[in-house]
Amino acid sequence: MNYSNQPYSPGGFQVIPPAIKTIIIINIAVFLFQQSPFGAAILNLCSLWPIGSGNFRIWQPLTYMFLHGGGTHLFFNMFALWMFGAEIENYWGTRHFNTYYFVCGIGAAIINLLATMGDTNPTVGASGAIYGVLLAFGMMFPDRYIFLYFLFPVKAKYFIAGYALIEFFSGFGSRSMGSGSNIAHFAHLGGMLIGFIYISIKRAEWSLSGMTDKIRSLGKQKSGPRLHRTKSIETPVSEDEINTILEKISARGYASLTPEERRKLLKAGGK
Repeated sequence: MNYSNQPYSPGGFQVIPPAIKTIIIINIAVFLFQQSPFGAAILNLCSLWPIGSGNFRIWQPLTYMFLHGGGTHLFFNMFALWMFGAEIENYWGTRHFNTYYFVCGIGAAIINLLATMGDTNPTVGASGAIYGVLLAFGMMFPDRYIFLYFLFPVKAKYFIAGYALIEFFSGFGSRSMGSGSNIAHFAHLGGMLIGFIYISIKRAEWSLSGMTDKIRSLGKQKSGPRLHRTKSIETPVSEDEINTILEKISARGYASLTPEERRKLLKAGGK
């Protein structure tokens, strides 16, 4: 499903949607807690340690996403989350975006663990999940222009592809040379890979759902012989129905609406 040419979905738009706002607040709060006397203990327990290091714990593929190596690391991650994620959450809905974000982050952790066996350094940061969000933006809005360094316009699909290539060669280059880079390239690649798989599966589900709705609609049109045709009187769309539809968009995104719900929304908007 390509969203780049779709009309903007009515209702549910927010400059900082709920999921992104909550993630940013939690990350800032955890970073401030890292500056306390307990910061070293938190890093030791909650960073993503390699499996063979002796420090790995089962909760670390989740908790490492809320730790950062410095203020700059935190700022750029949260800025990218807001810049590329806000529009995605507004389209998908908060619940769907939350699921996607954490699936990408945990998937990135698992791939990073597999790719860095034998290392002794831990990984921290939301970058794996952020790269998943970056990939989602490129797949949803491939022809949208992104201004590189705020000056040079580049289409999102080329921008994302370029980032993926840089991470790929950087990751394997650092492994082959044995360099101790503090950038988790495999976590970045992992987030993008898991994001691609997730979106591909969801596209197939949405396409199947659309086909099912069309078949049901055709079935209703051919539900039996009609002796005579009468002019149908369409009942007006109530305010309660519209509120229910808008709540569904906010929770699950515009793509979750049925054809009948979309028709009612368009009818109400045309009044």
